[in-house]
Amino acid sequence: MNLKLQIIVAVVILLALAGIANMVRRETLDIKFALSWLTVGALVLVLDIFPGIMNYLVHLLGIELPVNMMFFFGFCFTLFLVFILTVKVSRQSEQLKRLTQEVALLEERLMKGESCKKKDE
Repeated sequence: MNLKLQIIVAVVILLALAGIANMVRRETLDIKFALSWLTVGALVLVLDIFPGIMNYLVHLLGIELPVNMMFFFGFCFTLFLVFILTVKVSRQSEQLKRLTQEVALLEERLMKGESCKKKDE
């Protein structure tokens, strides 16, 4: 990769990392979700600045081309994120069901309390 392309990729990664940090600062992105993106961004930045590391890893793992390794790791990262988000959605679905049931019980108690007051009057 030539130096000009490395600089462009590094600038884009740094802008993306700054954008993620800004979203965390404005509280539009939770820190626990941002950490994975910040970690991946930092790793890609390191691989961009030091391409020898990529070549060493490709040789070590026996992969034909560096781009194949990047696609594989990107695919694995995506699967990991999908799994984490699926677990989060499952937990929130359970919490929503529990909260809905609690609200229904409170409404029932409130209605019974109002009907008892009307009978007393």
